[in-house]
Amino acid sequence: VQLQASGGGLVQAGGSLRLSCAASGRTFSSYNMGWFRQAPGKEREFVAAITWSVGSTYYADSVKGRFTVSRDNAKNTVYLQMNSLKPEDTAVYYCAADQYTLPQANEYVYWGQGTQVTVSS
Repeated sequence: VQLQASGGGLVQAGGSLRLSCAASGRTFSSYNMGWFRQAPGKEREFVAAITWSVGSTYYADSVKGRFTVSRDNAKNTVYLQMNSLKPEDTAVYYCAADQYTLPQANEYVYWGQGTQVTVSS
């Protein structure tokens, strides 16, 4: 599976962005999809995930109520809608795919290249 993330950019605090992650391969629908982020000087952290089977979603406490993860299996794409952005959301955001890992675990096999999100105060 190859992943291509896009949609990052510069936005003011309180604004919104929607990230997209396009996946190659015909078995996209059988992969759990996750979003992670890494800020400068910090470790990569879980943000959100959506399972392949029933579309269950998972969120980090820091983004609950502000971010929404969704997927369109027909388009082989997963999305991360980010609202009410805060300066502390500034990071490189990565999408990831795996068939077997726990959705929140930092153990996905396939990773995209990352897209920069910068939130100004």
